[in-house]
Amino acid sequence: GGEGGKGGDVWVVAHNKMTLKQLKDKYPQKRFVAGEGANSRVSALKGSKGKDCEIPVPVGISVTDENGKIIGELNKEKDRLLVAEGGLGGKLLTNFLPLKGQKRVIHLDLKLMADIGLVGFPNAGKSSLLSQISHAKPAIADYAFTTLKPELGKIMYNDFKQISVADLPGLIEGAHMNKGMGHKFLKHIERTRQLLFVVDISGFQLSSQTQYRTAFETIILLTKELELYKEELQTKPALLAVNKMDLPDAQDKFCVLMNQLQNPKDFLHLFEKNMIPERTIEFQHIIPISAITREGIDELKNCIRKSLDEHANWENDAYHKKQLLNLQISNTVSYSETPSKNTVTSPRMDN
Repeated sequence: GGEGGKGGDVWVVAHNKMTLKQLKDKYPQKRFVAGEGANSRVSALKGSKGKDCEIPVPVGISVTDENGKIIGELNKEKDRLLVAEGGLGGKLLTNFLPLKGQKRVIHLDLKLMADIGLVGFPNAGKSSLLSQISHAKPAIADYAFTTLKPELGKIMYNDFKQISVADLPGLIEGAHMNKGMGHKFLKHIERTRQLLFVVDISGFQLSSQTQYRTAFETIILLTKELELYKEELQTKPALLAVNKMDLPDAQDKFCVLMNQLQNPKDFLHLFEKNMIPERTIEFQHIIPISAITREGIDELKNCIRKSLDEHANWENDAYHKKQLLNLQISNTVSYSETPSKNTVTSPRMDN
């Protein structure tokens, strides 16, 4: 007897020009079905496979099942992920009855991808900074939570080099517990290559009901929030932009801050125990700036590029060292398993 064709598969496929809004508009029912396998016939004893179904999604998508388990991620153009497999066609092993294909509910979660992610409390001047170093035009106002969704800009250099920068909405204490939509914002930091902390040299106070925090305290608290959300975020290379250096007494406060950053253990005892991170971040570069007067902006752009280039070189060297080590191990194993051609076996000689 013949064999029925296997059912088509459902794939999620990444496209650079696709957006979640386009996906929702094009497929409002959010239901995707692959084709049925063809029946066998006299001219084709094995039926052809059913047509696959492709779900076009933007690059940067994380796919999870209905229980929150990650199925996979699509981080570059034309990445493909199988999310539902077609059933087998009828054949001898199935008593010539076709098997049902996989049926599942999936969730698509878009995480912003950028070279640099801006991290800071509300009103630290992140949006103003982004508008100065790139061509992005984020909403800017003199109050907290002006940025309600991530903004993406690109730093353009004279040699046409481009570096992408994501301005993330300001975090608040307790962001790791999803306060202030913390998880919705923190997830975007995961896919940035490096972090740029932006702090107000005068410190931060969310409202009259909350405690005032100095610039040093905001850095420690931001570090703690990252640690509590996902520890590996602390291992990302980081830079620090100390903003609003045009304010009175800013230089004196900056000197105090530098002393605290150079000797953090001398000041951590002033914090409550649950506010102290396991490890403090050692910044690649610390740059005093003013997003209003443009003081330090060019230096910051140069430091961002230098830091990314240095880390890329380090990663490249580490990769080549690993490849060389694997090659040496492979050669050692091969050599030990190969008998020496120079070995001579002599017959036993009895006296």
